[in-house]
Amino acid sequence: MYMTKKIAVLTGAGISTSAGIPDFRSPDGVWTKHPEQMSVYDIDAFLTSKEEREYSWRWQKESPVWNAQPGTAHKALVKLEQAGLLTLLATQNFDALHEKAGNSPDVIVNLHGTIGTSHCMKCHAKYDTADIMAKLDEEPDPHCHRKLPYNGNMPCNGLIKTDVVYFGEQLPDGAMEKSMKRVTEADEFWVIGSTLEVFPAASLVPVAAQAGVPITIMNMGRTQYDRLATRLIREDIAVALPQLVDETIAAAQ
Repeated sequence: MYMTKKIAVLTGAGISTSAGIPDFRSPDGVWTKHPEQMSVYDIDAFLTSKEEREYSWRWQKESPVWNAQPGTAHKALVKLEQAGLLTLLATQNFDALHEKAGNSPDVIVNLHGTIGTSHCMKCHAKYDTADIMAKLDEEPDPHCHRKLPYNGNMPCNGLIKTDVVYFGEQLPDGAMEKSMKRVTEADEFWVIGSTLEVFPAASLVPVAAQAGVPITIMNMGRTQYDRLATRLIREDIAVALPQLVDETIAAAQ
């Protein structure tokens, strides 16, 4: 049966904590307890210090962000897409778990970038982060070895960094614009596991409200935009999201 309902989704740290990734900003968050680790994602530190780069790469490789697997909540959003209902999956997470779970690049917008891929900051060559992590013991400060024909086939030697948006960097080109467009065109907007404290991602909620799109906020704690929600769900995301997806698919058939 052809389904016409369009659902736009924004996910935050809460969807990934159920998959074993600690969040960064809550009272028990990584950066709350270890503020010095924020330098891992500081672009100035990364550009100016070999020691900081090596620490950043090693920390990312050993972090649960790199090793985690998608949970039931991630898989539920794959089911929603397969049912033809998901038009946007904007995420504040850079753990690449939506990709690992099986959502398509057509719907995913990584607002804060992704750890799944990397690039050379000089020649913009693309890399799979897994390949770099595999050789990190041999090359703890990864540089680009691509040979440049216009430079007598000399290796580029530019710095490689993950496609995570570091502090001090811009969001990926067009990410917010695409998200805003799909949110305003949606029949429903779901916020899953976001504290809605980080901008510009959080501004998608007032954008949806202004457009008259009904908003569902599923989060354990309160958010500043709860008053704009038509539905508030304060239950375990790993259980509540699969349930919501099943109900929505059943109602659309």
